[in-house]
Amino acid sequence: MKLLTIVGARPQIIKAAALSRKIRENYQGSIEEVLLHTGQHYDANMSQVFFEEMEIPAPHINLHIGSASHGKQTARMIEGIELELARHKPDFLVLYGDTNSTLAGAIAGAKMHVPIVHIEAGLRSFNKSMPEEINRIMCDHSSTFLFVPTRAGISNLEKEGFRLDVPGPYSINNPGVFHCGDIMFDNLLHFSEKAELNSELLTKMKLQSGQFLLCTIHRDHNTDIPERLEAIFRAMLTIATSFGQQVVIPLHPRTSKLLPEKIDPGLMKSIRKHKGIQIIPPVSYLDMILLEKHCTMILTDSGGVQKEAYFFRKPLIVARPETEWVEIIECGAGAIADADEERIVSIYEHFRNATPEYPPVFGDGNASGFICEKLIKSFLI
Repeated sequence: MKLLTIVGARPQIIKAAALSRKIRENYQGSIEEVLLHTGQHYDANMSQVFFEEMEIPAPHINLHIGSASHGKQTARMIEGIELELARHKPDFLVLYGDTNSTLAGAIAGAKMHVPIVHIEAGLRSFNKSMPEEINRIMCDHSSTFLFVPTRAGISNLEKEGFRLDVPGPYSINNPGVFHCGDIMFDNLLHFSEKAELNSELLTKMKLQSGQFLLCTIHRDHNTDIPERLEAIFRAMLTIATSFGQQVVIPLHPRTSKLLPEKIDPGLMKSIRKHKGIQIIPPVSYLDMILLEKHCTMILTDSGGVQKEAYFFRKPLIVARPETEWVEIIECGAGAIADADEERIVSIYEHFRNATPEYPPVFGDGNASGFICEKLIKSFLI
């Protein structure tokens, strides 16, 4: 059975690592995987280093697409993916998440009648102004296999007309929907100990476990709108000043590029001068795990980091108006602040004195094995 797997952004590389590792360890005689990197994230710290430290072989194909407008970037990806599908003739096309690489793969695969496997299917923020929401809906409705991390995702698909009890063989017109748990949980279990042994970041930064707030901001809805970006950074300055809380901000390349033109120079000067706020370059996956594991709380607009906060049992502040990971909010382990300075500070105050519950809503850490078994069984029918 031949898979062609598409990745293009850091979270997809992380997710692909779990499935690739499972194939190498348990299914080498049954599954061949060809890895295609679209080049959507081209910064070395956001891409290449992840292949190296997560023990993923170098991609067989790199389209080197780079940054561009949504339309131009997606169109170039479709063109490149079509050529590789024709050349490799895979049995299944594996897609992750909700990026432009996901959308391009879904369009190319569906048009060329290659069965699509969507890992992390069924997620919905119910906000179609988000490019990611469009991407995930389009991919789900083009897929033959939908592997869903949570029960809420299963419910979302059922409401959209997917049948949950269809027998195989599966096709784009008769898709299979499977609750598999979260594949990122597989990785966290595998790499958590390795991060402790191999990362010296906490020592280098002179950080004490449980003594700092971790913040990541990268979505265009926050970075491109000055009022939103300023509100988030003002909230971090308030938290650092009023509560004496250390704040660590691994700065995404997109955010770093836009900060000088989007934020008031006086605010930026105050942030950079504050001894309790450390702005650092993007970090590797192992370093990020270490920061998440040892922080006291997480403020983020990243979907992946939201889940990692939950896995490490860290209170979560979501800097978006909604989240696709509704389970985290519903069980009280996180709260939605949007880009509202007062609300971010208020939620921070709440979680300083709260002890959230973390029920096991993301599976048992063997999503990748479940996916491999389902695909092999279907392939043999």
